[in-house]
Amino acid sequence: MRSHSRIEHGSWRRRSSLESPLTVQAALREAQATLIAAGDDEAAAAAERLLMHVLGLSRAELLVERHRLLTSSQIASFRQLVSRRARGEPVAYLTGHQAFRRLTLTVTPDVLIPRPETELLIDLALECRATPAIAIDVGTGSGALALALVDEAPRWRVIATDRSARAIRVARHNRDALGLTVEFVLADLLAGVRGPVGLVLANLPYIDSAQLAALPAGVRDWEPRLALDGGPGGLELIARLIGQASSVLAPGGMLLCEIAADQGDRARQLAARVFSHEQIDIVRDLAGLDRVLRVWRR
Repeated sequence: MRSHSRIEHGSWRRRSSLESPLTVQAALREAQATLIAAGDDEAAAAAERLLMHVLGLSRAELLVERHRLLTSSQIASFRQLVSRRARGEPVAYLTGHQAFRRLTLTVTPDVLIPRPETELLIDLALECRATPAIAIDVGTGSGALALALVDEAPRWRVIATDRSARAIRVARHNRDALGLTVEFVLADLLAGVRGPVGLVLANLPYIDSAQLAALPAGVRDWEPRLALDGGPGGLELIARLIGQASSVLAPGGMLLCEIAADQGDRARQLAARVFSHEQIDIVRDLAGLDRVLRVWRR
């Protein structure tokens, strides 16, 4: 077997030396074919992001330099990343970065990859004018919400909690890299937080435990279960947070929680049991799906 492997490897090296150099355009075409064959629904976008990462180029620069020849080391690095992507690994983990609002964040398999739909929480948070201007981001993960809020609304003093020490390390790295001011605390939900605060926002795990196995493989097999599993029914952590928020939220304050598209009615009912005299509504995202539970304290 060892002798056979050496022969194969030597043959591959001889073939490689005879290959024509790859241009950017040809490398993208090759990668897209590989990813399409692997069933990747975002093959073109994934190939572009991976090659941008290898070459250190923006998308616009990549398109302009489509005839640029790649070096052998660049080809090898790119093919390795494409191979990993073909096995289902998320592009954000392969590149180590994900865009969120105006920020580019470091992400690792220790944190959930920030999604565009979560940006709605920031849009709604920017409407809050409550005092004191203290905001708590619960279950911060990479720090996306906390950092985006302080970036766009510096009036807020932002404290962010997470029960994962590894997630807190990633969030602190992002804070330091971006030069923003957020206090990241290892804590379970609002444990240790004293009110009053003007804003509580959270993208907590909300997937029903029984539905985890049905998630797309790129999510189920790669992203941290701790950031996905919302317990039976999916709303266990959100229900706990609602109860805790009632004791710290200031008059005029706002509670914002991301939810799944089928959880709007149940989330509203949970909030109404605790905030019986407050304004409670479910905000839909751009796709028209229930996305955020919002509670205004009068």
